[in-house]
Formats: sequence, structure tokens, C-alpha cells
Amino acid sequence: MAATELMEKIVSLAKRRGFIYPSAEIYGGFRSTYDYGPLGAAMLRNVKGSWWRETVERRRDVVGIEASILSSPRIWEASGHLKNFTDPLVDCRSCKERWRADHIDGVCPNCGSTDLTEARAFNMMFRTFVGPVEDDASVAYLRPETAQGMFVNFANVLQTSRKKPPFGIAQMGKSFRNEITPGNFVFRTREFEQMEMEFFVPPEEAAKWFQYWYETRLAWYVNHGIAPEMLRLRHHDPDELSHYSAATVDIEFLFPWGWGELEGIANRTDFDLKAHQVASGVKLEYFDPTTNMSYTPFVIEPAAGATRAMMAFLIAAYREDEVGNEARVVLGLHPRIAPVQVAILPLMKKSPLVEVAASIFDDLSEFFLCDYDETQSIGRRYRRQDEIGTPVCVTVDYDSLEDASVTLRDRDSTSQIRVKISDLAPTISSQFESYSPKV
Repeated sequence: MAATELMEKIVSLAKRRGFIYPSAEIYGGFRSTYDYGPLGAAMLRNVKGSWWRETVERRRDVVGIEASILSSPRIWEASGHLKNFTDPLVDCRSCKERWRADHIDGVCPNCGSTDLTEARAFNMMFRTFVGPVEDDASVAYLRPETAQGMFVNFANVLQTSRKKPPFGIAQMGKSFRNEITPGNFVFRTREFEQMEMEFFVPPEEAAKWFQYWYETRLAWYVNHGIAPEMLRLRHHDPDELSHYSAATVDIEFLFPWGWGELEGIANRTDFDLKAHQVASGVKLEYFDPTTNMSYTPFVIEPAAGATRAMMAFLIAAYREDEVGNEARVVLGLHPRIAPVQVAILPLMKKSPLVEVAASIFDDLSEFFLCDYDETQSIGRRYRRQDEIGTPVCVTVDYDSLEDASVTLRDRDSTSQIRVKISDLAPTISSQFESYSPKV
């Protein structure tokens, strides 16, 4: 399948099935903004929830916070964002479009003209004002990343959590970047969600933890259903490292248009803590009672985009095949991130089967994300659930009234087994625990 055709099918499915809609569509849309529909909101929540569980809840050395989106301009001055968070901007004199100079190779993608202005630095932070008076004293910024909220709360978390290096502070939330040329669906947007963690380590252990975290984060994507050949690690060359970084590696995904960054893992050294310590006058060090000495920890930062990750999972899961000489579209999503995990389908509506199906829904929805569907033929309902990535369907038929059993259908193999209603929850749980993606 051609790359452009695959992307068109993903975008079409996302809107048709309620994953992602163009924002403000009834008003003609608003460039590079998207709304997440019922299935998209559920899937995005699952992606974030799985990241949080693996990064925070299942670890003894990481805690979570939620810092504010609006923040003091002094934070962004100390971090270097006011000075360094820029892209090179050029204007096309022919069609008046604006582009990132490092993305267009001297030719306007819109009209083909080479008559471009000189590149100038463009700061990507969204500027706003706090309070009723719009003056320099009330300037604030929407955060372009979640990282700084973890750095400025380092001393608070250190004191209240009683952790010691190596330990991490994690956060999920919205970030905002005034991108010059957003595009490729939700790959690059001006409003997006991040999943970031700052892991504070003794300086001499930074290299070890850097490797540990990029290997751990790569495994997370594979364990959630992305084929290893669709992922790669790209280490940054010295001349492309950020001003704070001693080493950075990107986890890249093979998107339809080529390799693109899913997540960056950086050794940020002690740059951020020292910068905020100097700017604020507040000590941001760790006192080691075993040596009676204080030091500024180095920081290893895995920084992922939740919305970008969700898009990669959709692309990696999409496939077309045939069942009984009938074409079908399947999203082979891992059960942990599927927006619907179990669909309960009574064979006939307006029948005694509905009451049994409703009772099963009530029971299973305590453990799984469930959908209930009684419209159209059972074959059409199976195809609909396949297309949205539902791993298993539970079909209630007239035999269920006699034997208290139902048909459990697997999405990937389309195989069916009879299961006692009383055994449904443990049977499905067992299938999900042993799930192996079909790639």
C-alpha cells in the first residue's frame, strides 16, 4: 500500500469511527487543531494510563506531579527558552506563505519559488497576559514543555517524598508550541500532550542511566504492539545537541512519510537545576548523608508525545485482510490501549437475549472497557468492532438461555469458543495477559 494511501485511510478511519475530528469543523476548521472523539479520547487516555502505570505506579523510584500550564516568565528566561527556543523562519515573497527554513531546502513548497526572505529567529512560545492590564509586567507564557515544572519543584518533591537519587519526577499534560509549519495530521500540532520524566542521578551514573532509559522506553513501544522493524534509535550528532544536552537519542517510528521522532531521551546534565538555582537564589542540590556532601544531580529525561504515540499505534495496528472471502479492515491494537476491550453483542434485539447481554455488560464493565451493540447483523457488528480495534466480542445467542454460555470471538484470528458466562472475566483476563500482537 502506498504511503499516501495508507495515511488517507488512517485519517478517514479516525474521523469516521470517532477517533479524531478536525477542530471547529462546522466553522471551516482551525488550522492544526484536532478534537478527540469518543474512541480517540478513550485510546489517548489508555496510552497515557499505560505510560503512567509503567513509569510511575510500578516503580519505587519515580513519583508524579502536575504543574501549572501558566508559569512565571523567569522560568523560561532561566531555562534558556526565551533565548534559544526558536526556529528559522522565512517568507515566500511570491505566495506570502511562511516556512521553517531548515525544512524546505530553499524552495517554497507551496508555489515552487526560490524568492525567499532571509531566515530570522522565531520564538515558538505562546505569549499571553495575566490580569486585566496587558503590559510587560503581566506577561506570561503557555508552557512549551512540561519539564520545567519538574525542575522548579525538585526541592519540594525531594523534601516531601523522601526520595534520594537516583529517582524520578514524572508528569503528563498539555504543552503549546507556535509551530511555523504544523502538519502530517496530529504528528506536529500547536497544542499537544506530553509524557515526560526527569530522572535525577549522581553525575557519575548518568551514562549508565541514559542507556537504561532509552532501552526501557524502546521496549515500551514494542510491548504495546509496534513491530520492532518500525522503530529505531537515532543518536544525535554533537552539532545537533540541544544547549543543555550531553547526549540525546531519539526513538523514531516509520511513519508513512518516513522516519519521525516518537520520543527523545536526553542527558540534560545539571544544566536545568543549576540555571534555576542561580536565577532563583534557592539551592537545588541533594545532600548525601553518607558522604556529608551536597551535589547537583544530573538529569536523564525521557520525553514522549502522547498524541504522537497514539498516532503511531494507529498506523502500526492498521491492516486489511479477508475473512470468508470478504474484505475487512482491522486495527490490531494491544488490549491495554484499545479504546474498547470487550464488545457485548446480543444476537437479536428486542428479545430475551438483551437482558442477558445487559447483565454481562454490567459485570464485565467493572474490569474492562466495554461496548454494547445490538444494531445490524452480527457480521456487520464484528466488522465494526474489528475496525476500531476491539480485541474480543461476546455474542449472546439463544443457546445462552439454555446453557448459560456465550461465544467469545477473537479479533485477530476470528476464532470462536464457547465460554460459561460465569467464566468470562477470568477467561478474557487470561487472554489479555498472554496477548501477542499479530504484526
